[in-house]
Amino acid sequence: MSRTAPAGPMCTRDSLAAELRGVGLRSGETVLVHSSLSSLGWVCGGPVAVVQALLDVLGDDGTLVVPAQSGDNSDPAGWVNPPVPEAWWADIRASMPHYDAWTTPTRGVGVIPEVVRNWPGAVRSAHPQTSFAAVGPRAAAIVDGHALDCRLGERSPLARLEEAGARILLLGAGFASCTAFHLAEYRIAAPQVDNSFAVMTPQGRRWTTVRDTAITDDRFGELGEAFEEERPVVRGKVGAADARLLSLADAVAYAEIWLAEQRPHTTASA
Repeated sequence: MSRTAPAGPMCTRDSLAAELRGVGLRSGETVLVHSSLSSLGWVCGGPVAVVQALLDVLGDDGTLVVPAQSGDNSDPAGWVNPPVPEAWWADIRASMPHYDAWTTPTRGVGVIPEVVRNWPGAVRSAHPQTSFAAVGPRAAAIVDGHALDCRLGERSPLARLEEAGARILLLGAGFASCTAFHLAEYRIAAPQVDNSFAVMTPQGRRWTTVRDTAITDDRFGELGEAFEEERPVVRGKVGAADARLLSLADAVAYAEIWLAEQRPHTTASA
């Protein structure tokens, strides 16, 4: 039986590290990485090799941060991919496993964040839907204090990353995946919505509802294109993937203005 050869190029830990340095990633910095393993080509060692390469470049003084989202811990009334029968909703709310930073898997962010979440020494923030995982000397300070009623705002790791002067690395991922743009939504006039999930409290597992800012990635791709035309973005190739490196603070500041002008009446929630 004939088999199709894997799509190249072949990437190794060393080749990835060299190319990451080539696009400007520096030792000692803090970086938020959005990634697509499949975009890189054939990686010897898979997502583990990618994480090793990132940590090789960042060195002992650098900090690697990834989104570690688990959006399935949410109200089934809002599920669309796929929806579930309304007759199930009450049972789902009663039985959904509570968020646990150590055991709750990531969802919808790719395999590289799942490897980072399980990396020796990794820490993870406390939000049951929009957590971040981090490895490095600044990791604990970045993930600490993630409030239940602040998915991606001032009391989330995004604001701590901004304070730390972090950069964003889009590694085979587009601007539609740029989580930092959500921080701008908290800084403009945005509606409030109910947000529900299962958490552990001192009284045991509870299904909890809080009020939070409505968030949506609608038009983030357009926002990113506009940002890239007007602001500094380092571009290059890592394996077969397009890579972009940019200032998180710069991206958030630009998004505040762009979203207020171009998407002023957003009401959708994530």
